Amino acid sequence: MPDITLRQLRYFSTLSGVLQYREAARQLGISQPSLSQQIALLEEAVGARLVERRRSGLILTPAGRDVTQRAERILGEVHALKEAARPAGDTLTGTLRLGASPTVGPYLLPRVLRHLHQEHPDLRLVIRDGTPRALLEDLLAGRHDLILAQLPLPEDEVRVRPLFREDLRLAVARDHPIARAERVTASDLVGEDMLALSASYGLHRQMMSLAAEAGAVLRADFEGTSLDAVRQMVALGMGVSILPALYVWSEVARRDADVVCVPLRPAATREVGLAWRIGSGTPPAYRRLADVIRARIDADFSDLVTVLG
Repeated sequence: MPDITLRQLRYFSTLSGVLQYREAARQLGISQPSLSQQIALLEEAVGARLVERRRSGLILTPAGRDVTQRAERILGEVHALKEAARPAGDTLTGTLRLGASPTVGPYLLPRVLRHLHQEHPDLRLVIRDGTPRALLEDLLAGRHDLILAQLPLPEDEVRVRPLFREDLRLAVARDHPIARAERVTASDLVGEDMLALSASYGLHRQMMSLAAEAGAVLRADFEGTSLDAVRQMVALGMGVSILPALYVWSEVARRDADVVCVPLRPAATREVGLAWRIGSGTPPAYRRLADVIRARIDADFSDLVTVLG
């Protein structure tokens, strides 16, 4: 029986994530025949079929699901071993894989990345977005080195460094009566339809809590997959929602915006932080990256958010 190689496990982990040979080969930078050959060798080594071809694409067999979980654990341990073997230091060099929530990353990271590129040219930051739930799973599986996400996160599994706190604003259609208010209290929302992100997002819990406290009705027939989708539904008069301050600054703060955002009183906020696996220890480079992000936030967004120490 042939040996199993780390290359085969890495290739299969990528394939199991996208379930398409063409896309997996593209991500890996290899040809489809080379990928197929390595998967066939892995199947021979474990003595079982790992994927099945269907008209709709690939599916994992029961053995394939088991091998996927084991492969991710092995690859994570190998990556941790490499990290542990690196010289200590806070120099930002090499490649770091950062997962970012789409409710945070697009509105914060462009300025951070510009600064990092100028001040730390030897650092390559590979960024992928995903729901907070998926980000955490990918972090624990070793597919990300760090994640940028809304807090809290399960701190028994990860180390967390808080970065900032931002206000949440109530978003309403431009012709909604609340659009003319200077601030909104819970009593103003009685009976209002409220639109929420899916339960994969931390903001979903806050939207549910606000709806329950205010006597608003959380719409069960709509769950947005992005802040843009929620905002567009609000603009169509389908309900009200809450949006983070950085998003409002980036996408709403203009005279011809399709929605109006009003401060809540008492204020509703969320916290965002940087997290990594406990098994990674606390690499100085991770702390350094958190400090760089904080400094950029303080320089560019101090009027919108509160930097956390």
